[in-house]
Amino acid sequence: MHKKTVFLILVAGIVILGSSCNNYSKILKSGNNELKFETGVDLYEKGDFNRALQFFDILRAVNRGTEKGEKLTYYTANCYFQMKDYQIASYYYKQYAQMYPRGQHAEESAFLSAYCNYLESPRSSLDQTNTYIALKELQAFIDMYPGSTKIKEAHRLMDDLRGKLEVKSYNVGMLYYKMGDYQAAITSFENLLDDYPDTDFKESVLFSITKAYFTYAEKSIYSKKEERYEKTIESYNNLLFLFPDSEYLSEVEEIQKEALNNLKNK
Repeated sequence: MHKKTVFLILVAGIVILGSSCNNYSKILKSGNNELKFETGVDLYEKGDFNRALQFFDILRAVNRGTEKGEKLTYYTANCYFQMKDYQIASYYYKQYAQMYPRGQHAEESAFLSAYCNYLESPRSSLDQTNTYIALKELQAFIDMYPGSTKIKEAHRLMDDLRGKLEVKSYNVGMLYYKMGDYQAAITSFENLLDDYPDTDFKESVLFSITKAYFTYAEKSIYSKKEERYEKTIESYNNLLFLFPDSEYLSEVEEIQKEALNNLKNK
Protein backbone atom coordinates (compact mmCIF):
# COMPACT_ATOMS: atom_id res chain seq x y z
CA MET A 1 0.00 0.00 0.00
CA HIS A 2 2.79 2.35 0.91
CA LYS A 3 4.64 1.72 -2.38
CA LYS A 4 1.46 2.35 -4.32
CA THR A 5 0.93 5.68 -2.54
CA VAL A 6 4.47 6.80 -3.30
CA PHE A 7 4.05 5.80 -6.94
CA LEU A 8 0.82 7.76 -7.24
CA ILE A 9 2.43 10.85 -5.70
CA LEU A 10 5.32 10.61 -8.17
CA VAL A 11 2.95 10.24 -11.11
CA ALA A 12 0.92 13.21 -9.89
CA GLY A 13 4.08 15.27 -9.56
CA ILE A 14 5.16 14.43 -13.11
CA VAL A 15 1.72 15.29 -14.45
CA ILE A 16 1.71 18.64 -12.59
CA LEU A 17 5.26 19.41 -13.75
CA GLY A 18 4.39 18.58 -17.35
CA SER A 19 1.27 20.70 -17.14
CA SER A 20 3.29 23.55 -15.63
CA CYS A 21 5.91 23.32 -18.39
CA ASN A 22 3.15 23.38 -21.02
CA ASN A 23 1.64 26.46 -19.39
CA TYR A 24 4.99 28.26 -19.37
CA SER A 25 5.53 27.34 -22.99
CA LYS A 26 2.10 28.69 -23.94
CA ILE A 27 2.78 31.95 -22.10
CA LEU A 28 6.14 32.32 -23.83
CA LYS A 29 4.51 31.91 -27.24
CA SER A 30 1.60 34.19 -26.44
CA GLY A 31 1.41 37.89 -27.31
CA ASN A 32 0.61 38.86 -23.72
CA ASN A 33 3.79 40.64 -22.62
CA GLU A 34 2.30 41.66 -19.28
CA LEU A 35 1.61 38.03 -18.43
CA LYS A 36 5.12 37.11 -19.58
CA PHE A 37 6.57 39.75 -17.28
CA GLU A 38 4.51 38.62 -14.28
CA THR A 39 5.38 34.98 -14.94
CA GLY A 40 9.09 35.73 -15.31
CA VAL A 41 9.16 37.75 -12.10
CA ASP A 42 7.27 35.00 -10.27
CA LEU A 43 9.83 32.41 -11.43
CA TYR A 44 12.65 34.78 -10.47
CA GLU A 45 11.26 35.24 -6.96
CA LYS A 46 10.91 31.47 -6.60
CA GLY A 47 14.59 31.02 -7.52
CA ASP A 48 13.91 29.39 -10.89
CA PHE A 49 16.46 31.64 -12.57
CA ASN A 50 17.06 29.59 -15.69
CA ARG A 51 13.39 29.53 -16.64
CA ALA A 52 12.90 33.17 -15.61
CA LEU A 53 15.61 34.16 -18.10
CA GLN A 54 13.54 32.72 -20.95
CA PHE A 55 10.92 35.37 -20.25
CA PHE A 56 13.37 38.18 -19.50
CA ASP A 57 15.30 37.58 -22.73
CA ILE A 58 12.11 38.05 -24.77
CA LEU A 59 11.00 41.16 -22.89
CA ARG A 60 14.20 43.19 -22.48
CA ALA A 61 14.36 44.52 -26.06
CA VAL A 62 10.63 45.34 -26.07
CA ASN A 63 10.92 47.35 -22.84
CA ARG A 64 14.35 48.91 -23.42
CA GLY A 65 14.67 52.32 -21.76
CA THR A 66 11.49 51.95 -19.71
CA GLU A 67 10.96 51.37 -16.01
CA LYS A 68 10.08 47.77 -16.75
CA GLY A 69 13.19 47.44 -18.94
CA GLU A 70 15.28 48.66 -16.03
CA LYS A 71 13.88 45.93 -13.80
CA LEU A 72 14.39 43.29 -16.48
CA THR A 73 18.05 44.19 -16.97
CA TYR A 74 18.66 44.10 -13.21
CA TYR A 75 16.79 40.81 -12.79
CA THR A 76 18.70 39.30 -15.70
CA ALA A 77 22.04 40.23 -14.13
CA ASN A 78 20.93 38.75 -10.81
CA CYS A 79 19.82 35.52 -12.49
CA TYR A 80 23.24 34.99 -14.03
CA PHE A 81 24.93 35.94 -10.77
CA GLN A 82 22.89 33.39 -8.81
CA MET A 83 23.71 30.80 -11.49
CA LYS A 84 27.42 31.67 -11.00
CA ASP A 85 27.83 32.73 -14.63
CA TYR A 86 29.81 35.77 -13.53
CA GLN A 87 31.05 36.86 -16.94
CA ILE A 88 27.54 37.32 -18.33
CA ALA A 89 26.30 38.71 -15.01
CA SER A 90 29.02 41.37 -15.17
CA TYR A 91 27.91 42.28 -18.69
CA TYR A 92 24.31 42.91 -17.61
CA TYR A 93 25.25 44.72 -14.39
CA LYS A 94 27.46 47.03 -16.45
CA GLN A 95 24.69 47.48 -19.01
CA TYR A 96 22.29 48.44 -16.22
CA ALA A 97 24.72 50.98 -14.75
CA GLN A 98 25.28 52.53 -18.18
CA MET A 99 21.67 52.52 -19.39
CA TYR A 100 20.09 53.54 -16.10
CA PRO A 101 22.71 55.72 -14.30
CA ARG A 102 19.99 57.21 -12.08
CA GLY A 103 18.28 53.90 -11.50
CA GLN A 104 17.63 52.45 -8.07
CA HIS A 105 20.35 49.82 -8.51
CA ALA A 106 22.95 51.84 -10.46
CA GLU A 107 25.53 51.99 -7.66
CA GLU A 108 25.00 48.38 -6.68
CA SER A 109 25.25 47.24 -10.31
CA ALA A 110 28.47 49.19 -10.93
CA PHE A 111 30.02 47.47 -7.93
CA LEU A 112 28.70 44.01 -8.82
CA SER A 113 29.96 44.29 -12.39
CA ALA A 114 33.47 44.76 -11.01
CA TYR A 115 32.92 42.12 -8.33
CA CYS A 116 31.94 39.54 -10.96
CA ASN A 117 35.26 40.13 -12.72
CA TYR A 118 36.97 39.80 -9.35
CA LEU A 119 35.33 36.40 -8.94
CA GLU A 120 36.48 35.45 -12.45
CA SER A 121 40.10 36.43 -11.69
CA PRO A 122 42.11 33.18 -11.81
CA ARG A 123 45.11 32.06 -9.78
CA SER A 124 48.31 34.01 -10.33
CA SER A 125 49.88 31.48 -12.71
CA LEU A 126 47.13 31.98 -15.33
CA ASP A 127 46.21 34.82 -17.69
CA GLN A 128 45.21 37.89 -15.67
CA THR A 129 42.91 39.66 -18.14
CA ASN A 130 39.94 39.50 -15.77
CA THR A 131 42.15 40.77 -12.95
CA TYR A 132 43.01 43.91 -14.91
CA ILE A 133 39.37 44.40 -15.92
CA ALA A 134 38.24 44.06 -12.30
CA LEU A 135 40.86 46.56 -11.13
CA LYS A 136 39.76 49.04 -13.79
CA GLU A 137 36.08 48.66 -12.92
CA LEU A 138 36.67 48.85 -9.16
CA GLN A 139 38.65 52.07 -9.63
CA ALA A 140 35.88 53.45 -11.85
CA PHE A 141 33.36 52.57 -9.13
CA ILE A 142 35.44 54.35 -6.47
CA ASP A 143 35.72 57.42 -8.69
CA MET A 144 31.99 57.42 -9.50
CA TYR A 145 30.71 56.71 -5.96
CA PRO A 146 33.32 58.07 -3.50
CA GLY A 147 30.76 58.13 -0.69
CA SER A 148 29.54 54.57 -1.17
CA THR A 149 29.43 52.15 1.74
CA LYS A 150 31.19 49.71 -0.62
CA ILE A 151 34.36 51.82 -0.92
CA LYS A 152 36.20 49.96 1.84
CA GLU A 153 35.35 46.59 0.29
CA ALA A 154 36.34 47.86 -3.16
CA HIS A 155 39.78 48.83 -1.84
CA ARG A 156 40.13 45.43 -0.16
CA LEU A 157 39.31 43.66 -3.41
CA MET A 158 41.79 45.82 -5.31
CA ASP A 159 44.53 45.02 -2.78
CA ASP A 160 43.80 41.33 -3.22
CA LEU A 161 43.98 41.62 -7.02
CA ARG A 162 47.21 43.63 -6.91
CA GLY A 163 48.66 41.00 -4.63
CA LYS A 164 47.88 38.37 -7.25
CA LEU A 165 49.60 40.44 -9.97
CA GLU A 166 52.55 40.98 -7.65
CA VAL A 167 52.96 37.23 -7.12
CA LYS A 168 52.71 36.63 -10.87
CA SER A 169 55.36 39.29 -11.56
CA TYR A 170 57.69 37.74 -8.99
CA ASN A 171 57.19 34.24 -10.36
CA VAL A 172 57.86 35.46 -13.92
CA GLY A 173 61.15 37.00 -12.76
CA MET A 174 62.14 33.79 -11.00
CA LEU A 175 61.23 31.75 -14.06
CA TYR A 176 63.50 33.87 -16.26
CA TYR A 177 66.27 33.54 -13.69
CA LYS A 178 65.99 29.75 -13.56
CA MET A 179 65.99 29.64 -17.36
CA GLY A 180 69.24 31.60 -17.41
CA ASP A 181 67.71 34.62 -19.14
CA TYR A 182 69.31 37.07 -16.71
CA GLN A 183 68.52 40.23 -18.65
CA ALA A 184 64.80 39.38 -18.71
CA ALA A 185 64.93 38.37 -15.04
CA ILE A 186 66.51 41.68 -14.05
CA THR A 187 63.97 43.65 -16.08
CA SER A 188 61.08 41.71 -14.52
CA PHE A 189 62.42 42.18 -11.00
CA GLU A 190 63.08 45.90 -11.49
CA ASN A 191 59.58 46.38 -12.91
CA LEU A 192 58.20 44.58 -9.87
CA LEU A 193 59.99 47.01 -7.55
CA ASP A 194 58.72 49.98 -9.59
CA ASP A 195 55.13 48.73 -9.63
CA TYR A 196 55.04 47.48 -6.03
CA PRO A 197 57.60 49.50 -4.01
CA ASP A 198 56.30 48.03 -0.74
CA THR A 199 56.29 44.44 -1.94
CA ASP A 200 56.92 41.69 0.58
CA PHE A 201 59.24 40.17 -2.03
CA LYS A 202 61.66 43.12 -1.94
CA GLU A 203 64.39 41.35 0.05
CA SER A 204 64.27 38.25 -2.14
CA VAL A 205 64.12 40.39 -5.30
CA LEU A 206 67.19 42.46 -4.38
CA PHE A 207 69.05 39.25 -3.58
CA SER A 208 68.03 37.74 -6.93
CA ILE A 209 68.94 40.92 -8.84
CA THR A 210 72.41 40.92 -7.28
CA LYS A 211 73.02 37.32 -8.29
CA ALA A 212 71.52 37.85 -11.75
CA TYR A 213 73.69 40.89 -12.47
CA PHE A 214 76.83 39.06 -11.36
CA THR A 215 76.13 35.97 -13.47
CA TYR A 216 75.10 38.20 -16.36
CA ALA A 217 78.41 40.09 -16.04
CA GLU A 218 80.38 36.87 -15.97
CA LYS A 219 78.77 35.73 -19.21
CA SER A 220 78.95 39.14 -20.93
CA ILE A 221 81.33 40.33 -23.58
CA TYR A 222 84.29 42.30 -22.25
CA SER A 223 82.86 45.76 -23.03
CA LYS A 224 79.72 45.07 -20.96
CA LYS A 225 81.33 43.49 -17.90
CA GLU A 226 82.25 46.68 -16.05
CA GLU A 227 78.74 48.13 -16.14
CA ARG A 228 77.20 44.87 -14.93
CA TYR A 229 79.71 44.35 -12.13
CA GLU A 230 78.91 47.88 -10.98
CA LYS A 231 75.21 47.01 -11.01
CA THR A 232 76.00 43.91 -8.95
CA ILE A 233 77.64 46.05 -6.28
CA GLU A 234 74.81 48.59 -6.39
CA SER A 235 72.22 45.88 -5.89
CA TYR A 236 74.22 44.39 -3.03
CA ASN A 237 74.43 47.80 -1.34
CA ASN A 238 70.68 48.26 -1.70
CA LEU A 239 70.08 44.92 -0.03
CA LEU A 240 72.54 45.74 2.74
CA PHE A 241 71.00 49.18 3.35
CA LEU A 242 67.37 48.04 3.39
CA PHE A 243 67.89 44.65 5.04
CA PRO A 244 71.04 44.85 7.21
CA ASP A 245 70.08 41.61 8.96
CA SER A 246 69.15 39.73 5.79
CA GLU A 247 69.91 36.02 5.71
CA TYR A 248 70.98 36.49 2.09
CA LEU A 249 73.90 38.81 2.86
CA SER A 250 76.39 36.10 3.67
CA GLU A 251 75.83 34.52 0.25
CA VAL A 252 75.99 37.69 -1.84
CA GLU A 253 78.87 39.20 0.15
CA GLU A 254 81.25 36.88 -1.68
CA ILE A 255 79.69 37.89 -4.98
CA GLN A 256 80.16 41.56 -4.12
CA LYS A 257 83.82 41.03 -3.24
CA GLU A 258 84.44 39.17 -6.46
CA ALA A 259 82.71 41.91 -8.47
CA LEU A 260 84.96 44.52 -6.78
CA ASN A 261 88.09 42.51 -7.57
CA ASN A 262 87.05 42.15 -11.18
CA LEU A 263 86.57 45.91 -11.44
CA LYS A 264 90.02 46.60 -9.90
CA ASN A 265 91.66 44.26 -12.37
CA LYS A 266 90.17 45.94 -15.42
